Amino acid sequence: MNALELRAALALAAVYMFRMLGLFMVLPVLAVTATDFVDYSPILVGVAIGAYGLMQALLQIPMGSLSDKLGRKPVILLGLSVFAVGSIVAAQADTLFELVIGRFLQGGGAVASAIMALATDVSREKSRSYVMATIGIAIGFSFYLAVLIGPIITAKFGLAGIFWLTAATALASMPLIVFLVPTPVKTLASIELVPKKASVKNLVTASQIWRLNVNVMLLHLCITLLFVPLPAVLKSIGFALDAHWKIYLPILLTAIVGLGVLMTLARKGREQLAIRLACVLMALGLLVLIALPYGVVPVVLAAVLFFSGFNYLEASFPTIVARLAPAGEKGSAMGLYASFQFMGAFLGGIIAGTILTYMSTIWVFLCGVILSIAMFWVSKGLRPAAKSSRVAYQLSSELDTQKRQLVALQQLEGVLEATMSAKSGVVHLKIDAQFDPNAAGKVLG
Repeated sequence: MNALELRAALALAAVYMFRMLGLFMVLPVLAVTATDFVDYSPILVGVAIGAYGLMQALLQIPMGSLSDKLGRKPVILLGLSVFAVGSIVAAQADTLFELVIGRFLQGGGAVASAIMALATDVSREKSRSYVMATIGIAIGFSFYLAVLIGPIITAKFGLAGIFWLTAATALASMPLIVFLVPTPVKTLASIELVPKKASVKNLVTASQIWRLNVNVMLLHLCITLLFVPLPAVLKSIGFALDAHWKIYLPILLTAIVGLGVLMTLARKGREQLAIRLACVLMALGLLVLIALPYGVVPVVLAAVLFFSGFNYLEASFPTIVARLAPAGEKGSAMGLYASFQFMGAFLGGIIAGTILTYMSTIWVFLCGVILSIAMFWVSKGLRPAAKSSRVAYQLSSELDTQKRQLVALQQLEGVLEATMSAKSGVVHLKIDAQFDPNAAGKVLG
């Protein structure tokens, strides 16, 4: 990366991390602190935890499409503004219902697709993977950081403190977008990253992609199910809210070892086995919480097993979706995937809250076990996805020449798929290592 790309990558990674921190920091604390509200109920707690997910699921694709029309930066700034307003509403909430409204507004800042498209626009082809990796690391780090610092901030400043901090980081993110990220010309590569409604309809039933969409929904349903009762479980075994990090830190660090084992297995060509083992680990972790009396050792063991599986699936599923997405439809596939992901968070909150209204915590964990088994079953139909990359070319505006170029490109060695937009004349190629860019250049003249 050159200096400009590095600056843009770090700025976009910071914006993404601040946004995810704001969404995740409430997970480990809300179920405990919500009891202070006069209108407390387990169902409302579940809605408050998952509310942002519903809005993210509904707006992920429309906001991405809007960025193609209005520009990346205006849509990102709009999303951050809505996110900041939602955070302020939640910070000032006197009732749990008002907090739910704030969480819904937070979810309205669905700018993930626009950020990824902007990252593509401001980076060269040879540097793009490093820019995306920088943002990916920030996303993963934000979850770990949120789980650790959320309880500490809440213990010192109350639940409102998390939302005021979230509002501040959202506002602080705006100058990063305006001044540190260059205003780009839309590139051919970024066109593919913007979700398209027409493509989404076809992808919903695509044989392999639907399995990943359903699985990521179940995955986030499970993680939300876990975090609704887990803070109370930690409190019951003697950990005050400001000490929760002392148990989360060793859990998350140890789970990295499990993640590494599964990743090593996948790199050796056993990706399907690694996915199924991850589902088994999640189920086993939840079974430990059901079968053994609560204590430090059982809770740590259960959480390490669960997070070893969860972390691997959270990292591997989007990579597989990106490999499976048809040429020219990566943005649509990823947008649909993200919608299912956030819908899982919403449903997890609703289901956990409903169960806790009428039954005990054990039933929440049992529901998670059943969902983990369902993930295992859905994963059995996944087939290996060949590694590939993508390029885009502008074809001639003359129709006959355009058709000849398209046919010639499709016949080149290393071209796996080709999709052309009749409106723009841009052809998107899905290619393997045998593809020769020079040969494509000759075809295009």
